[in-house]
Amino acid sequence: MYKVLICIIAGLGAGVGTGFAGMSAAAVISPMLITFLDIDPYLAVGIALASDVLASAVSAYTYGKSKNLDIRNGLIMMAAVLCFTLVGSFIASLVPKTAMGNFSVFMTMLLGIKFLVKPVTAPKKRLNEATAKQKAVRSVLCGSAVGFICGFVGAGGGMMMLLVLTSVLGYELKTAVGTSVFIMSATALTGSASHFVIGGIPDIEALVICVISTLVFARIAALLANKASPKTLNRVTGVILVVLGASVLAVNCLT
Repeated sequence: MYKVLICIIAGLGAGVGTGFAGMSAAAVISPMLITFLDIDPYLAVGIALASDVLASAVSAYTYGKSKNLDIRNGLIMMAAVLCFTLVGSFIASLVPKTAMGNFSVFMTMLLGIKFLVKPVTAPKKRLNEATAKQKAVRSVLCGSAVGFICGFVGAGGGMMMLLVLTSVLGYELKTAVGTSVFIMSATALTGSASHFVIGGIPDIEALVICVISTLVFARIAALLANKASPKTLNRVTGVILVVLGASVLAVNCLT
């Protein structure tokens, strides 16, 4: 019962984060599984990435229905991300396990503060003026960096994509989140598969509960996010990221 409760709470936080902010489930799920259930860090990231697959796919579908998804450039970035996710996942298996996870916590908080202080409500000039070739090149370069981070720490992928799409490529927040979860649905599948092939079969019960709970709460969050105004979405996203980041940091410090 204790394991079930922890996995449901982890799925709740991960699903809300995915649906509202396009963040990876590993930002919440992996620290909770490691801290409270003593699951191997490498396999915990694999479970979190597996939870991302359906949650991100259903979120992307919801954002796509509201026309908040850039499929063309998303596919280009996805190809680059997929290649480097495998590289990052392999290298992650070779480094000390204590090095995984801390980076994602700080990224969560910093990104949340950014959306609270400087909301992203409209496409930036660099996006509107860029040619198709320029957008493609930028997507490949950014996707390569994001993919490596996604495979290495799991949680970095979603947050780095959101940061890249809003700050580097110039997307407004809703399209950035929609495109981010669209890409993550494929990268999470690749990342989780490589983690399980390299690290072995994870805790099946924890895997199933995390996948289902993350999917349900991500769907609810995505529906609410697409109905919210850009300014409100920025505030909600910022608060979610800051609270989740602070909570995970507090848990890590107290254990």
